[in-house]
Amino acid sequence: APIAPGTRPELASAEAAIAAERGRVSPLYQVLLNSPAIAHGWEQLLTAVRNRSSLPADLRELVILRVAVLNRAPYEFDAHVPHAQKAGVRDEKIDALRAEPLAALFTGLERSVLELTDTMTRDIEVPDTLFAAVSASLDAQAMIDLTVTIAAYNMVSRFLVALQIGH
Repeated sequence: APIAPGTRPELASAEAAIAAERGRVSPLYQVLLNSPAIAHGWEQLLTAVRNRSSLPADLRELVILRVAVLNRAPYEFDAHVPHAQKAGVRDEKIDALRAEPLAALFTGLERSVLELTDTMTRDIEVPDTLFAAVSASLDAQAMIDLTVTIAAYNMVSRFLVALQIGH
């Protein structure tokens, strides 16, 4: 069950830290606060992924939205549409993330990043040729940041769906 912010004094500092990074204690974090150590680690990891990554914001948000589509996590998708728009992702691209196959309106780099997202999410194992195609356009740090972003948002969306957060 979610923990309403301000109802458990022992969680006040954790709630303050979450609110400082996120602007609020969302329904996701209200559930995570049932396990304060996990909530803390989660917040640290996801803050690094969202706010301290070398990955361009538009690519990051395309990845997050695509993972949400693939994992049938509408809460996550809806939560990230404003972030994608702020990063300059056009509404046509946001809508196109729901399509199979992906539309031709994506750039070459976006298509390869989204193909990596699909492969990691659906198949887990990434063929060497796909990894090479993506890494030809990104440096080593961006490849790590991209791979962690895909993996982390698979965790987020699967957690949201399993616990029916946002339904």
